[in-house]
Amino acid sequence: MTHIKRRPLAFMALVSLTMALCTPAGAQDWAPTKPIRIIVPIVGSTNDVLARLVAPKLQEVLGQPVVVENKPGAGGNIGADMVAKAPPDGHTLLIGYNGPLAINPGLFEKMPYDPQKDLAPITLMVKAPQYLVVHPGSGITSVKDLIEKAKANPTRYSYGSVALGSASHLTMEMLKSAAGFHITHIPYRGAGPAVSDLIAGNIQAGFFVPGNVQQFAKEGRLRLLATSGLKRFPSTPEIPTLSESGFPEFEATSWIGFLTTGGTPAPIIDRYHREIVKIIRSPEITKRLIEMEFEIVATTPGQFRDWIGSEIKRWGKVIKDTGTKAE
Repeated sequence: MTHIKRRPLAFMALVSLTMALCTPAGAQDWAPTKPIRIIVPIVGSTNDVLARLVAPKLQEVLGQPVVVENKPGAGGNIGADMVAKAPPDGHTLLIGYNGPLAINPGLFEKMPYDPQKDLAPITLMVKAPQYLVVHPGSGITSVKDLIEKAKANPTRYSYGSVALGSASHLTMEMLKSAAGFHITHIPYRGAGPAVSDLIAGNIQAGFFVPGNVQQFAKEGRLRLLATSGLKRFPSTPEIPTLSESGFPEFEATSWIGFLTTGGTPAPIIDRYHREIVKIIRSPEITKRLIEMEFEIVATTPGQFRDWIGSEIKRWGKVIKDTGTKAE
């Protein structure tokens, strides 16, 4: 009888141990033990806006202060490198974009980090086409007009970008190559100063995501000429795409996502992925993102990793085809 009683007890203990080992406790239980830093490798951009939308919500669920720090420079490489070289303990995050993750590897001869090895993707949050924008005082009224004026007087016109190696930069280089005209590039350290100079008339044109320029266009301080997506924005159905403006299949998308240091344990990645996706899909944040004309993507870490790999190849081809180099 004693032998019969022991077998169920032993079996139950084994089942309990197996269940404990199979339960993803690490993914459920990991929590930060000190303040979290979100590094934004650019100033005054939608990257900064998104970081500051997510930070307080993340602080609520993780129980630690979440601080947003702007670390611009070298086309986003300085901020991204800080995260790449941080301890892989989940206390340093990067809000990354095309430039330091996909464009710079083809633009710079030497990179201080490998975006595919030294950074761990969490989620690709949003994507958006850009507007081709000009200063109203430039007298430019259409894409064709911009090209004709720039060809007639190539030293007169300049365009600004949010950073060297950004989609804002490379999209204009794509258009220059496709249309065969010259316009001088002036890189800025973020959308804020670039758009301010455009409004002031110190530069004549630029490619910017809607959140950076749409309100100024409504006020008449900027003029929208076209979009870099294959479809028109619902909020501005009167603004054509570049594809409709004489450049078939022209498409250039800006995107933003969260990453952390390469080698960070999977339970930490999983916790951040779960919480950040929940935040950006909440009604409050979703409303803000839609107002900014963003498409909410919210990928898995694996999908974001694959996206970065495909974007490195895509933008690398653009850089090679246009002959663009780091300045």
